[in-house]
Amino acid sequence: MSCLRWFELTLSKQLFEMAKALLPGGVNSPVRAFDPYPFFVKGGRGSRIFDVDGKEYVDFCLAYGALILGHAHPSVVNRIKEQLDQGIHFGAPSEFEVKLSEKIVKHIPCAEMVRFTNSGMEATSSAVRLARAYTGREKILMFDGCYHGAHDHFLFDKNGAKSPGVPKELAKTTLVCEFNDIESVERAADGNELAAIIVEPAMGNMGCIPPEKEFLRGLREICDKSGALLIFDEVITGFRLSLGGAQAYYKVVPDLATFGKIIGGGFPIGAFAGKREIMQEVAPAGKVYHAGTFCGHTIAMIAGLSTIEEIEKNGVIEKATAIAARICNFLKKESEFTVNRVGPMFQIFFTRNEVKSAEDARKSDRSRFMKFQGAMLSNGVFVPPSQFECWFTSSAHDRFDLERVESAIMASLSGVGDER
Repeated sequence: MSCLRWFELTLSKQLFEMAKALLPGGVNSPVRAFDPYPFFVKGGRGSRIFDVDGKEYVDFCLAYGALILGHAHPSVVNRIKEQLDQGIHFGAPSEFEVKLSEKIVKHIPCAEMVRFTNSGMEATSSAVRLARAYTGREKILMFDGCYHGAHDHFLFDKNGAKSPGVPKELAKTTLVCEFNDIESVERAADGNELAAIIVEPAMGNMGCIPPEKEFLRGLREICDKSGALLIFDEVITGFRLSLGGAQAYYKVVPDLATFGKIIGGGFPIGAFAGKREIMQEVAPAGKVYHAGTFCGHTIAMIAGLSTIEEIEKNGVIEKATAIAARICNFLKKESEFTVNRVGPMFQIFFTRNEVKSAEDARKSDRSRFMKFQGAMLSNGVFVPPSQFECWFTSSAHDRFDLERVESAIMASLSGVGDER
């Protein structure tokens, strides 16, 4: 990489100026915007991503966890190319929907039936509708800092609605507890008839925050006792922590689970899955409505199927996890900052204190993190531009990437200092 800093990239700057006149904030998702402006991507290959100015970065964002095989994996790309000549999408069933469903049912403990959606957000909203219909109750319990998509029912934290435009009435049906605080959940469940408890089994949207021992099992017991359904949001953890997702990794089986990211191999996708008795309530088998023009999109099905086949046979998760473990060990050796990891996902928090909840994460030094992220980018490594996201590793990362990231970490930490 040249001595130019990332924010001196001329074409990216020009494109961002144009984008700001056409797109709110110049981007299509808020986290992509960072000062002074984001770089614009031309392509990616393996563990590397390339911008429009010809610069190359080792990528630890990986489309926010969607690309566990890395960019443009040949097995995925070739299967997609084969289909493109035959058509892209049909609005009618294809064999690939059946094959991808079979993989999910085979590997995910709670999955007896599957419904595909267009995004993780659509999957969680549909799962909640299903839980409400199945139980005949309305109240949902979620956790401060867990992200389940940008729909009104879940745009809440401990202080209430996180966005203007969320109807105030929804606060009456959405309860918020603290992650890793099972006693607060017990109190909420005792005082309310819950339709469901929904949780990221390992938090990935406040940085990486693992569940404490017995927390998930405690949620399972509360749901069994109260009659509520337990929903795992596995949009991030599904097929990343293990082939069976977080529920196999932690050995706690929910009633329903939602998926996205990896099951689409880089294409827009979502899914909700669960016990047959519950899933049979979804239309047209039952009365709980869900539909969509692009649900079961042929190309997304093929990309997801090809990705899972690679995970099954090539030690993908094990390799990605080993890479993540080495980087985390290096981060801990080179600084005293808190580093949390679950399998092949992790985050460094600029604080000396343990980070076990959203409130803990908010106390970290976010401005220092952004200086660190900018320095990493200047040193040829792309990590997500938010303290509240995760680094993701893939099977495409290798020892050369490790050498580069370790060099970048040393330079970047020295640039932000180690005092807190």
